[in-house]
Amino acid sequence: MFEVGRFIEDCKEALREDDTHGAVRGVVERAVAHPDDVLRGLGEPTRAGVDTIYQGEDLTILNVLWGPRMTMHPHNHLMWAIIGIYGGQEDNTFYKRATDGLEITSTKRLVTRDAAPLGVPVIHSVHNPLDKITAAIHVYGGDFFNTPRREWNPETHHEHPYDVEHTKRVFEESNRLLKS
Repeated sequence: MFEVGRFIEDCKEALREDDTHGAVRGVVERAVAHPDDVLRGLGEPTRAGVDTIYQGEDLTILNVLWGPRMTMHPHNHLMWAIIGIYGGQEDNTFYKRATDGLEITSTKRLVTRDAAPLGVPVIHSVHNPLDKITAAIHVYGGDFFNTPRREWNPETHHEHPYDVEHTKRVFEESNRLLKS
């Protein structure tokens, strides 16, 4: 059974053992190997959004619920991350900085039971190609909400400071589509 408190403690303990993503990845892999347990522990998703499970200086754990057909523009985290899917599919496009903005380097599809690391310098965009919510546990090696990050316009690849209000609007638009 997935218990939120136990998951938080397991992530903290793993981080004490290894301050890279290595040990925490194992914790996330074990959790998403049993997606029905995670679903029972976190609840059936009904809305797109980001729920904070834990926030600290060296660790942030989020329950990220991508709405149907939702796309998040290119952005960075400036910290490592482990993404664990417990329902649905998350398509990632990875980029590197280029003279004129960004250049696509690769893509990776994550599906239920997958857990994948993202390194500190990673720039990526996320797309949920499904007509239902995709549910994922995101674990970050830092304070996700108090780290100044960057994002890029998806069409021009122009770089600017991360805009939290824009992100909220993207999730709300997705929720409007869920209702229709």
